[in-house]
Amino acid sequence: MTEEPNGVDPPQRQELRKSLGVVDGVAVAASSTAATTSIGIGLGVTAGVVGLHLPAIMLLAFLPILGIAGAFSRLNKVEPNAGNGYVWVGRSLSPWLGFMVGWVNLTASVAFLAYTTAVTGSAILQLAGEAGLHRAAGLALDPGSTAQSTAVGIGILIAVTLTAVTGIRTAARLQSGLLVFEYVVLLGFCGYGIVTGPNGFSLSWFDPFAIPSASGLAQGMLLSVFCYWGFEVAFSVNEEVRDPEDASRAGTITLVTMLALFLLGSVAFQRVLSEKELAGHGAEGLAYFGDRLAAQPLAALPLVALMFSAVASLQAGVIPTARGMFAMSRDRTVGPVWSKVSPRYGTPAAGTLLIGAIATVVAALALVIPRLADMITATVNAVGIVVALSYALTALAAAVRFRSLLRTDLWQGVRAVVLPTLSAVALLSLGGYLGWSFYTSVDHLELSSDNGWFLLLMPLAMIASGVVAAAYAKWVRRSPYFRTGEGTDADAPHLLATPN
Repeated sequence: MTEEPNGVDPPQRQELRKSLGVVDGVAVAASSTAATTSIGIGLGVTAGVVGLHLPAIMLLAFLPILGIAGAFSRLNKVEPNAGNGYVWVGRSLSPWLGFMVGWVNLTASVAFLAYTTAVTGSAILQLAGEAGLHRAAGLALDPGSTAQSTAVGIGILIAVTLTAVTGIRTAARLQSGLLVFEYVVLLGFCGYGIVTGPNGFSLSWFDPFAIPSASGLAQGMLLSVFCYWGFEVAFSVNEEVRDPEDASRAGTITLVTMLALFLLGSVAFQRVLSEKELAGHGAEGLAYFGDRLAAQPLAALPLVALMFSAVASLQAGVIPTARGMFAMSRDRTVGPVWSKVSPRYGTPAAGTLLIGAIATVVAALALVIPRLADMITATVNAVGIVVALSYALTALAAAVRFRSLLRTDLWQGVRAVVLPTLSAVALLSLGGYLGWSFYTSVDHLELSSDNGWFLLLMPLAMIASGVVAAAYAKWVRRSPYFRTGEGTDADAPHLLATPN
């Protein structure tokens, strides 16, 4: 191990409290993936791109995500680390690329928190409207207003951030309760919609070749990747699970559950709503779906489920982001405040509060886009591109680390090397094609969700800021992370061994 100047031993490696089991991991990961929010909002946004082919695009997107999940699971078995992709990519490919994975995950999570803050506020405003509270108070409430939705959502973000500080076990229990309610409502309404919906069922819904254009297919794929995004949160808390295998089990269970729910939701929505209705209701899509199936007060249940999902995903977004920054701080690639562990709660309390504060500021900055639907579209597209980049690099890291299996065990080599590589190539190709289509779609920049340059500018800004931050970490902070074979965990060579 490297020594500090004057022969002083380096500070003891900060540890997080181990308090989670596999059920807790599923609760945190499922809350982060936020199936109810993705169904209630993401399906409408995606339908605007792929039309009545939501089941097809959800199935198609699941294939590369399955390869990515396998890469996460295998890497987690040999090197469980709260930084996951940041550590794995940095060690197997390049510290610069590893830092980029950590950074884009941070920026994507903050963008997600800002967007979910507005979604949460919108759901609460819709509930207030259904209950007639705006009339009683003499207020003009508009769930489609970014300003009103963000103002209400920020209050919820502050509350869940404070809860996350007190311990991940507490957060997991809260999220478990919210998930049970959400899934009961989803299964009930979606099942009823499939049975009674006025629109006829069509096998063409499952035909990806019927999607109108190649750019629509690419954008639909990345929007669907965004819907699946969050299963890897099970690996972000892998230092807080009692058994590292539980993180892998939780990630796999979450991913398969999400596929089932997305297929159920997409078929139900298309049985009940027309293509125009699907694409036109944005953040109010789930509430509209409920109104078509039931009268009040039962019709409000999907909206309550959406609100619970948004609240849970806010908290689940804060938790893994703080853990990722915790891991980066241990390697001195970011400031020491991120790795301060609360002696009372055993969590990175200061970092958790910082994430909440940063997300609050970004949510307020999003007010430059006055319509909530436009803000959602812009955010989802940007996050989809950078998440695809992060997933692809992590999959390539697994392929590089386990490449020797191609010589020693062909079947394991296919699972550990070939499938992750194919998944990475698919996601990188989709991201590149979509970025090019954004660039060529217009000839000027506008702050609008239908302006290609604006949609491309957001992910490029996330990546460019990562390059600047990496340069600062390397040459100003002089982080050992950028020196091969050094760093917080790199002095454990056994972690680099290929598993049997």
